[in-house]
Amino acid sequence: MRNRPTPSVIPFVTQRAGEDAAPDNLVIIKTNGRLRLYYLDEDPRDRDLRGVLWARCSFNPVDENQMPTGEPQWREMHPYRQMVTMQSMRCQICTQPARTRAGYVFLAGPKDVDPEETERHTNQPPVCARHVRTAAALCPYLAGEPTVLLTQAAPLYGVLGTLYGLDGDGVRVVAKPAAPMPYGHANLPTFLASQQVRRLKSPRLLTVDELLHVLRDDVA
Repeated sequence: MRNRPTPSVIPFVTQRAGEDAAPDNLVIIKTNGRLRLYYLDEDPRDRDLRGVLWARCSFNPVDENQMPTGEPQWREMHPYRQMVTMQSMRCQICTQPARTRAGYVFLAGPKDVDPEETERHTNQPPVCARHVRTAAALCPYLAGEPTVLLTQAAPLYGVLGTLYGLDGDGVRVVAKPAAPMPYGHANLPTFLASQQVRRLKSPRLLTVDELLHVLRDDVA
């Protein structure tokens, strides 16, 4: 069986071989009457802009274009790079600003969208007009036939990750919720995030070809 050839373009958010989960060093401390999760050697970069603690993952060296190196792990997103692109609304492929003249472009699997939904959540960072086809071709989750969600507004909603608590042996995993935990939730102080989630408001559903027709001047 032949190995899959490595494409010339690899998404910035894709985790690479050698980028592994770092030792967590987690502790829970009562602060102002509330329990809160910390790293013993915490750095300000360990939290997102909303103050939620983020899962640590090592980084490979970067190339001359400041892109990660190493064999791509196609079904994994690097936690920090996913958060950075989502937080700043930059393209998951090239890190350039993702907004197009028609709005923000998000991609979903071909069977993952209910046309009747007026809102939906996504952990997939946006893509710029130039890299819509690239993302559709490279991401296994999209199966080569993504549904395009074009929206004018995609506010931050929450995070995916792991909820921690305390028992007689110290810090332990309490739950790994399948649904995102919204910002402002009472459990976030003891939550370790691994992916950020945005809420898409009234997205317009398109095929890739329909979108590229709308954005024909942007991708010319």
